[in-house]
Amino acid sequence: MLQALYERTLRLAAGPNALPALLAVSFVESSFFPIPPDILLIPMILARPRDAWRLAALCMLASVAGGLLGYAIGYFLFDAIGRPILEFYNAMDRYETLKAGFQEWGVWIIVLKGMTPIPYKLITIASGVAQFISACSSPPRSCRAACASSCSLRCSGTSAMPRATSSSVA
Repeated sequence: MLQALYERTLRLAAGPNALPALLAVSFVESSFFPIPPDILLIPMILARPRDAWRLAALCMLASVAGGLLGYAIGYFLFDAIGRPILEFYNAMDRYETLKAGFQEWGVWIIVLKGMTPIPYKLITIASGVAQFISACSSPPRSCRAACASSCSLRCSGTSAMPRATSSSVA
């Protein structure tokens, strides 16, 4: 049964709609969607190992763009949209802790998040609410740079893992 599911996922990942689906999931996961893009990225890399770094880069770009939407939700629409999203995911307690942490750690919270299971949408929305400002740049620029670093770490790691182990998976 698992072999059939594995083969079906690889066929979908190699299909014509795989890239648009990956980009869409990467974008919306950064602000409100619960499923991470790795679910598509890993089988796509297994199906097309030569495209691994290109797929990771595209996934990262879509995730950063979605992160900016999350930032905007936090900055402009927290009470109307951000709070209900965080309450839906039972993340308000983590949000309050994170918001306080931005005062001291700022960029490092976003960058290091890429290596944790903390939902990315929590980080992007909290960045906007805290009106995250780096000492050397405006909020959107510092948030973009931190999001790009975090997403690059995650997508690159995700891209490298299946390629390193693909002979043992198949």
